[in-house]
Amino acid sequence: MPFSRGKKPTISKIPKLHAKGLENQDGLQTKRSSSSPQGAPKKRTAFVDITNAHKIELSNPIKKKDPVKKLQKKSSVLSKNDVNLKPVVNAEEKLEELKKGESNIQKLEEPSSKAPVPPHLLPPEIPPEFDIDSEHLNDCTHTVEYAKDIFDYLKSREEKFVLHDYMADQSNLNSNMRAILVDWLVEVQENFELNHETLYLAVKMTDHYLAVSQVKRESLQLIGSTAMLIASKFEERAPPCVDDFLYICDDAYKRSQLIAMEISILQALNFDINIPVPYRFLRRYAKCVNAGMDTLTLARFICELSLLEMEFVPVRASLLASACLLIALVTKDLGGWTQCLHFHSGYSVEDLAPVVRKLHDMLISPPDSKLAVVRSKYAHKVFFEVALIPTVSLETLEGFLK
Repeated sequence: MPFSRGKKPTISKIPKLHAKGLENQDGLQTKRSSSSPQGAPKKRTAFVDITNAHKIELSNPIKKKDPVKKLQKKSSVLSKNDVNLKPVVNAEEKLEELKKGESNIQKLEEPSSKAPVPPHLLPPEIPPEFDIDSEHLNDCTHTVEYAKDIFDYLKSREEKFVLHDYMADQSNLNSNMRAILVDWLVEVQENFELNHETLYLAVKMTDHYLAVSQVKRESLQLIGSTAMLIASKFEERAPPCVDDFLYICDDAYKRSQLIAMEISILQALNFDINIPVPYRFLRRYAKCVNAGMDTLTLARFICELSLLEMEFVPVRASLLASACLLIALVTKDLGGWTQCLHFHSGYSVEDLAPVVRKLHDMLISPPDSKLAVVRSKYAHKVFFEVALIPTVSLETLEGFLK
């Protein structure tokens, strides 16, 4: 572990969580059993089945009413109703009244049907050659009507979360310490089998907290694990509990410390943790060129490797995702930046060129043996062994940047 207290660091190995090893610990968050505990009363519905109410026999001995009195009351009511009966209205008069009512309704509806639809309710105007969502029109999970607006909104929110190189302001930290922490967070994400969005959001929250708070080296792992806990609550269906994160930190911190750090991070971010991350833009932009899973995975590898580098912290998420995708397309010999990508991302090749060159320098630089989790992760067959693919030459890359 990167920063455990008084213990030998074990960066590359995080113990797996087993239920047997956690049974005797106090305060664990366990799932509730759906069955009633032994000796407890059985569950019952809140309301009686009213459809079977006629089968319930009442034990209250109430005397039945005399049927003769009921007949007398009914006959008196009928005689009164006979007196109050009105003459039957002619059927033709009824038809005329109905026709008049329908004509009045049509006159009222005519002006409303011609009213113009407000601009914000109209669907976005997308040229047919740039339409990447209509094929999923019948699938409600793709939210075709709102997809373009959602990513335009996320792109507009990036301005609120632009960071600077804050490491010069941290007297007790350096870029290498941050890289070790991010490398460990990638391993945590693998061991807990969390979504990739959770990893990216945790790194973003860590950077935003470090940009506004002076921290010591000993608390850096606490900040990273707490950020991963918050991100899990935001992204995951079944997030790990507090005790799980205390366990992966080798019990270097107490529960009260982790909860206090959670409060501190949320207050530093003003509880606004919906930060745009590159992974979401990467999946969207890959759809513009119908990129295969192997090409998308290669772009994900480059993007995840950039999380370790401090120089990419100020880069906007959408711009970083676009640059990673361009390198993957050129590496796979699938062409360069298309007009459809330009339309949906808003970036031209000239905008991508500086970031692409920095990413290429990162890929050709010799890897650090202490930061090997990302490369070993994407060297697996599950990820198409994209980490083993030779990096495209700079000359070839420059041909697509002109």
